[in-house]
Amino acid sequence: MFVKDTQDQTLIKVIDVTDLIDPQSNEIQGRQQAGEEEQPPQSYEKSRLQFPSGEALPQCWTNPDYKLQQSPTP
Repeated sequence: MFVKDTQDQTLIKVIDVTDLIDPQSNEIQGRQQAGEEEQPPQSYEKSRLQFPSGEALPQCWTNPDYKLQQSPTP
């Protein structure tokens, strides 16, 4: 799976998707997609990431308390 770094707009190949969808995890391990050679893994803060389309990551992936912050439905 690929995500995009919002600061420099580079694509990041996510090594373990479990870290990406875990709201308790603030970072993921990924490889920057630059050139033809495989780049070494690096840590990326999830707060800097978005989908390649520009859409933000879902709150349920980034905020462990997202259910508590939702407004109740009438």
